Amino acid sequence: MVVYVLALLIGVIAGLRAMTAPAAVSWAASLGLINLEGTWLAFLGYRFTPWIMTVLAIGELIGDQLPTTPSRKTLLPFATRIIVGGLCGGAIAAQGGSFLGGLVAGAVGGVIGTLGGAEGRARLAAAFGKDRPAALIEDVIAILGAALIMGAVP
Repeated sequence: MVVYVLALLIGVIAGLRAMTAPAAVSWAASLGLINLEGTWLAFLGYRFTPWIMTVLAIGELIGDQLPTTPSRKTLLPFATRIIVGGLCGGAIAAQGGSFLGGLVAGAVGGVIGTLGGAEGRARLAAAFGKDRPAALIEDVIAILGAALIMGAVP
């Protein structure tokens, strides 16, 4: 049951920042915190994958600050967050043989994180009178949350 909660939560992280979740999963696989050997997601634990995912995650953090960045609730960003959340949730559950359950939990988390993150950020931005502090708070929540989730995987 714990693994499904963690799969849901990593999906929420994907809803906040789509590339932070796979970067965290990739580091966890690379460091041996999760075992993806023998699964089609084993590439996440390969030597260079965490570094590539980290560069992509940093790029997303920077891009999120730009005024031209589209809303996460438009079709492509929303779908990406659901798919990434599902894959990351599946990766967390795969070592226990529950890839499909983890995939579903992660995808649901992706929806929750996308919609909840957008609403939370909008409220924070309104309270601050500008978006940047809200975006930075969301970045910190996503990064710390991902680290805590991956550290809690049994």
